[in-house]
Amino acid sequence: MIRLENISKQNSHRILFVEASAALNRGEKIGLVGPNGAGKTTLFRMITGEEAPDDGRVTVEKQVTIGYFNQDVGEMAGRSAVAEVMDGAGPVSAVAAELAGLEAAMADPDRADEMDAIIERYGEVQARFEELGGYELEGRAREVLAGLSFSQEMMDADVGALSGGWKMRVALARILLMRPDVMLLDEPSNHLDLESLIWLEAFLKGYDGALLMTSHDREFLNRIVSKIIEIDDGSLTSYSGDYAFYERQRALHAKQQQAQFDRQQAMLAKELKFIERFKARASHASQVQSRVKKLDKIERFEPPRRRQTVVFDFPPAPRSGEDVAVLKGVHKGYGSRIIYEGLDLTIRRKERWCVLGVNGAGKSTLLKLVAGSTEPDSGTVTVGGSVKMGYFSQHAMELLDGDRSVFESLEASFPLADQGALRALAGCFGFSGDDVEKRCRVLSGGEKARLVMAIMLFNPPNFLVLDEPTNHLDLDTKEMLITALSAYEGTMLFVSHDRHFLATLSNRVLELTPDGIHQYGGGYTEYVARTGQEAPGLHPTSFQPAGR
Repeated sequence: MIRLENISKQNSHRILFVEASAALNRGEKIGLVGPNGAGKTTLFRMITGEEAPDDGRVTVEKQVTIGYFNQDVGEMAGRSAVAEVMDGAGPVSAVAAELAGLEAAMADPDRADEMDAIIERYGEVQARFEELGGYELEGRAREVLAGLSFSQEMMDADVGALSGGWKMRVALARILLMRPDVMLLDEPSNHLDLESLIWLEAFLKGYDGALLMTSHDREFLNRIVSKIIEIDDGSLTSYSGDYAFYERQRALHAKQQQAQFDRQQAMLAKELKFIERFKARASHASQVQSRVKKLDKIERFEPPRRRQTVVFDFPPAPRSGEDVAVLKGVHKGYGSRIIYEGLDLTIRRKERWCVLGVNGAGKSTLLKLVAGSTEPDSGTVTVGGSVKMGYFSQHAMELLDGDRSVFESLEASFPLADQGALRALAGCFGFSGDDVEKRCRVLSGGEKARLVMAIMLFNPPNFLVLDEPTNHLDLDTKEMLITALSAYEGTMLFVSHDRHFLATLSNRVLELTPDGIHQYGGGYTEYVARTGQEAPGLHPTSFQPAGR
């Protein structure tokens, strides 16, 4: 369906692709992976025709429809979320808009003298709407939005009032409802809660078109894709299998390449030693000359490229008391909405609590109560003796001073620290060379998250309270954080929609549901085995992506 043939592409001084080739065939589900800045979004833009390759060509079969979702959703305002989603389905959306306008006109007493004409036009438009399958489409649009955790009120409210994350869900719903021949999804798993993520996973599994997507969620990739295309060092390499298979194959290939390189280096060293030893002897002149010529003709093997990865290194934290945080009889509400009513929870040393619950269940509120950034309406929250807390939230990223550089931010947080120690800290969190001079206002979401973590962990806390710490991290950085936290000796309370993060790090589960609050001994894996579900509040949906 789509072919990239010997494409080359350069952005400014950065070479992204050099004579690279790949294909997306009918019905294939492919994960697109590679380091940040490797060219994943540029590849999508070349397929949609928004950018052209410098050399080579991108061919798309005639009459193939493409739906492209990316993080730049643009302006949305002036109509409901459901109308915005239906707009992606083509002509029917214009008919729906006229129908809504006529319904408003019929209810307008100032237009009573036009009523006969309005009613006549309404009948014509309604017939056209039915002919285009409009009523069915609206039902499907609502099912998609419900799958992405929209309430009925949110579906009918002005989309302009939604936050950026919810607008992204609307943009994603447009593509899902459109049912194109090919979906290009750039980070569709960002900004989704666990329930929405699991619903989207089921939807994409049942989708019969071709799919090319990026995601920083390895579990999500593993369950959907059956092929990986890796962008690295200007080339496109295909692997037949899921993300876990790709990781194993890449490691095996690197090991083989290193062995091949080492063998050649040993042979070259031996030959050069012979040449150096006998080059002055006339009796060995022909042998020396022969070996010099042989070395000139040998194709040199390259060692495997080492990906630059962030290494999180937790210094040992001071020991806390046994009771790290105790909540007794906690009540908390916002206006008429009650979040907690008599909550009791004790978090003990070395426990790692993950908090699960649907949107609005109070996950972030619980973390704020424990961190002291919000107060209970009644009841007590007590943090134990010798507890040194590190609290990570999305709000902390917004508090970075945009005019300060990365290094100035570290200096401001630790004015007495040695400059060498701060540079080493910056390097551990992926800020090397000139990166430390970047102003905070130009940092990406992932860079801001890494900087906030660096500040939080420099003087190591013994109690980590983490609200979606992996939201903006790429796969490699996320893996390094999981590895480091696995060796962390302190206590943790966290919210995450990343199932790999949940399964690897939790040893307790707090489940927030409308039926009550449930505590589970054992981690997320045991919770899934015990409850038979991956998240609370999951309801089977009748929506199935229809064939085209």
